[in-house]
Amino acid sequence: GNEVEVGVGIERALGELGLERRDLFVVSKLWNTYHRKEHVRLACEKSIRDLGVSYLDLYLIHFPIALRFVPIEKRYPPEWIHDPDAQDPRMELDYVSVRETWEAMEELQRDGLVKDIGVANFNVSLLMELMSFAKVPPAMNQVEMHPYLTQDKLAKFCSTQGIAMAAFSPLGAGSYIELKMAQETENVMMDPVVQKIAAKYSKTPAQVVLAWGLRRGYAVICKSVRLEKMSENLAASEIDLTDDDMREISSLNRNRRFNDPGEFCVGMGAVCPIYD
Repeated sequence: GNEVEVGVGIERALGELGLERRDLFVVSKLWNTYHRKEHVRLACEKSIRDLGVSYLDLYLIHFPIALRFVPIEKRYPPEWIHDPDAQDPRMELDYVSVRETWEAMEELQRDGLVKDIGVANFNVSLLMELMSFAKVPPAMNQVEMHPYLTQDKLAKFCSTQGIAMAAFSPLGAGSYIELKMAQETENVMMDPVVQKIAAKYSKTPAQVVLAWGLRRGYAVICKSVRLEKMSENLAASEIDLTDDDMREISSLNRNRRFNDPGEFCVGMGAVCPIYD
């Protein structure tokens, strides 16, 4: 995890730049090993301490996958494998209901540790189950979305239910190519349609793809350590794509998911096809 380092950045922003806490929107996620009621607050308080803040603006359940608890003092962050030093290191599932976890999340909000609570990687069925008992509906559902995975039906459902959406991996394959989880030919920024529209506006393919996501009405989460790229990403909001541009980019959908625990968890001794 990088929350300690992010906390240093927050401290500098508040101290050197004259910003106030309300100027920042701080988000964290509940990892898979902390889904039991007694562990939810433990994990949230750890993130708050590491980030150097007194509350989080948004706290999300990272995956609808519960894993056996690993004490913070033993290993943090715990990652996917329960015991890396075991003779047969593997994931160890823990059967915790969504209800138990969500009710503990609601307690965090009631006690002022977080402003809003939400989920990530939830499909429609899981959202409907959650909303059947939730006293506080999820404020957000963060999922993988890009022109090769448009998730139209999920987006429409969330819109009708008042659930905001955020897209991780909004530029598609990206780092997944380096991780051997995607092919070079699956790079949406090299797609002829994206290249053509980028040339029309004299913008980069990445800016066009981000503008497409923003125009669809959700937050896009992109990362870079280069200042010029950060500036380019921010400038994507200034691109005014036409309806024809939007339709053309949306037509690229392949239902291609790069971050799929149904695939990458197999190598860690578990099968977690949460999207099937």
